[in-house]
Amino acid sequence: MTSRVRARSRRGEGERLRREILDKTARLLAKTGDEEAVSIRAVASAVGVTPPSIYIHFADKDALIRAACEETFQLFDAFVEERVAHIADPTQQLAERGRAYIDFGVRHPEHYRVLFMGKSRATSDDTVTEASGFDHLIDNVRRCIDAGSIAAEDPMVVATGLWTLVHGITSLAVSVPGYPAVGL
Repeated sequence: MTSRVRARSRRGEGERLRREILDKTARLLAKTGDEEAVSIRAVASAVGVTPPSIYIHFADKDALIRAACEETFQLFDAFVEERVAHIADPTQQLAERGRAYIDFGVRHPEHYRVLFMGKSRATSDDTVTEASGFDHLIDNVRRCIDAGSIAAEDPMVVATGLWTLVHGITSLAVSVPGYPAVGL
């Protein structure tokens, strides 16, 4: 990786540097597929700043990785929600939600590995349930229960089971290139 020197930000432009740091971190995560391979020094080099500049915006490497992953979770959620937005029937929407989840993982395997298969503390319960769109899945399950297409159960239990299913399929597809598609 070649290091470049970034022009010093003017007063009040710290958010721009923070944005660049997050963008480069996300790219390095995607490129390496492994958070352990992404160091503060590598991010600083990619941005064109010194490592201490990173610490102005992020307490440590874990905070930096967590912030980059949270942004990717938001992209993941937007991808899924865009795919299901036009579907009125909750059961059809639930089926498409699963296909979109798998599709995102297959299209972005490096991001998927870091988000759901990595060692990161970024995938804590709070992050998975809040940032990944899990709340949208629970709402969709509730609508299916209300419509009578799923027997009345605890929506969290049903959503967790469905998430486990699509996560397993996606993990296989990401981990084993060429894994047979399952009716996508």
